[in-house]
Amino acid sequence: MTTLTLSALQHAVAGSAAAFRSVTILQPVGGAGDKIFPPTYSGGTYATEKRRVPDHDEPVDCILLDSVQSQANRMELALLDAWEQGDFPLPVVSVDFRDQGLPKSLRVTSLEAPHRIVDALLRDCLLDGVAFRKSARGQMLDHMDSRNAASLFELCPTALLFGLWDSTGPRGGLGAKFARALVSEIVGINAVSGVKTSSRIDPAQIMLGAGPVYLSRGGGWTLIESEAKIEKGKPVKVGKDGKPSEVNHGNVTPSIDTRAGGFTVASAQRTTTLSLPALRRLRFPLDGEASPVRDQAARVALAALGLCAATLSRDLGGDLRSRCHLIAESPSHWELLDRPGEAPKTFTLDAEQAITLYKEAVTAAREAGLPWLTAELKLTPSPQLVALVRKSQELAASVAVASGEE
Repeated sequence: MTTLTLSALQHAVAGSAAAFRSVTILQPVGGAGDKIFPPTYSGGTYATEKRRVPDHDEPVDCILLDSVQSQANRMELALLDAWEQGDFPLPVVSVDFRDQGLPKSLRVTSLEAPHRIVDALLRDCLLDGVAFRKSARGQMLDHMDSRNAASLFELCPTALLFGLWDSTGPRGGLGAKFARALVSEIVGINAVSGVKTSSRIDPAQIMLGAGPVYLSRGGGWTLIESEAKIEKGKPVKVGKDGKPSEVNHGNVTPSIDTRAGGFTVASAQRTTTLSLPALRRLRFPLDGEASPVRDQAARVALAALGLCAATLSRDLGGDLRSRCHLIAESPSHWELLDRPGEAPKTFTLDAEQAITLYKEAVTAAREAGLPWLTAELKLTPSPQLVALVRKSQELAASVAVASGEE
């Protein structure tokens, strides 16, 4: 295996290659057979399904450990970490609420917003006193599409990799759409569900009969009925019956949960692919003038950015959530899928090499005349957005107090 160079990447993007692919086999850090806990979805359910996998004649039970969307978020956050450390060229748009007198400090970037640069959090901000999407830079996004992507390359190139739908912009549902070019997913193979046990011994030995517990008029809870919050002429109990356990006091009876008990797997597999045809569909005209040289340079820069994002995210480790920490069985590498029937070309790429490759590609793109945001574009939240965030934070705090969390 050889290290992926800029010339090799340029050749792959300009040619007929289908994709870069990285497939890594993972195991729990506790060792093969250790239980892991996947993400839960609506109703506390896991995303289980049968899949056809190599070396198995019949479909096998699998469990989703990290979705495409979650993997994209992890890669964007890895890029954000690199950018915040400095000396990492990347266009970033941000909004900072820290000087707005909010109960909780908040700052959001285009690498964190769910819809990236077209997210409503950025849309409802101001740039030099003008609504962002009505500013000179914001209006550039109104005309973007796959054949006119220079503005998005300048302001938010990650959106060209991870996908974007400008459904909150001036054209609504008819806004520009960009499909994902970079896709990653982690799946557990040969998954067997387990059980989850729970119990708690209260060192203070608080008994059920010590209640009932009431919601206090001043916030929190109380045992004194005269201090309780009154609704419809009656004191309001915490929960249904005012049990001490409703405010997290007392013993918890040992129990077994068969629905959310985690899984054991034969192995986990992370599959990451970067589609080169998806990048080749993009065009980057400037002032209506097309340039194949400029198009090629932009596509190479995007490919390098995608490989860098995946590599940096991989090197941050596989600690996905509580009790779901995975580690690779062997070093990761990239395969270039080129001509059908030919064995893939294999390349190594560690974090330092990926960053170097990316910087070289960005330099080449800028030399080809492509626009590139070199400094953070800082937006100011509009008064109505500040008011909405403030009211939401105050509401969340009041709910926490009422439920006894504070």
